[in-house]
Amino acid sequence: MLKYSKQTRLLLAVDCIIFGFDGEVLKILLIKRGFQPEKGNWSLMGGFVQPDESLDQSANRILKQLTGLEGVYLEQLYSFGQPQRDPIERTVSVAYFALVDIHKYEAQISDDYQAEWFQLKRAPKLIFDQQEMVEQARKRIRYKAAMHPILFELLPTKFTIPQLQTLYESVFNTTIDKRNFSKRVLATGLLIKLADKDKAGSKRGAYYYQLNMQNYYAKFQAFMNFIPNPDSL
Repeated sequence: MLKYSKQTRLLLAVDCIIFGFDGEVLKILLIKRGFQPEKGNWSLMGGFVQPDESLDQSANRILKQLTGLEGVYLEQLYSFGQPQRDPIERTVSVAYFALVDIHKYEAQISDDYQAEWFQLKRAPKLIFDQQEMVEQARKRIRYKAAMHPILFELLPTKFTIPQLQTLYESVFNTTIDKRNFSKRVLATGLLIKLADKDKAGSKRGAYYYQLNMQNYYAKFQAFMNFIPNPDSL
């Protein structure tokens, strides 16, 4: 079998960044790394690409093996290839990310590698350059969420505007004016107001809404600059 001559072999890996929303705070799914170096420390879901796999196949296999999660939409983020990023061997890693509804997938989570959800603001230190991966993923999600209503799908079937605002504030790591947010959200035409209220937070309560799926798909590409200049937040 022919091979390219005088070329150095590299290892190829994938790392999966899984963000989740539980209705209150944005979280990240981490595991305890099972081998050296950094064995026992908190890590993203990662592993090596096998010769007969595509990158997407590898990412889905690794995620299922390490957490039990399957059927999660993974989007390729970026390749990380600094020469010294892995102290054992030269390894290039292709990062993937996803945003999921925690309640939808919580029954799938496996305990084999101590997979655990952490509040993003209180997540432990990660191995190698994985913190950079997380920050890159957050930046990508901010741009997508500013241009398209992708975050609406992370909410339960019925939700309040304060819950939706909490989600946006968590993703953009900022505080948003309540009146302006409510006005912008209702102006999209994506919400259907329900008759019942959530009175857990106050006596007055907040009305529940649900997503108008017909308008959601029709206006997906027209949902522009909902959060203007996300980089400035």
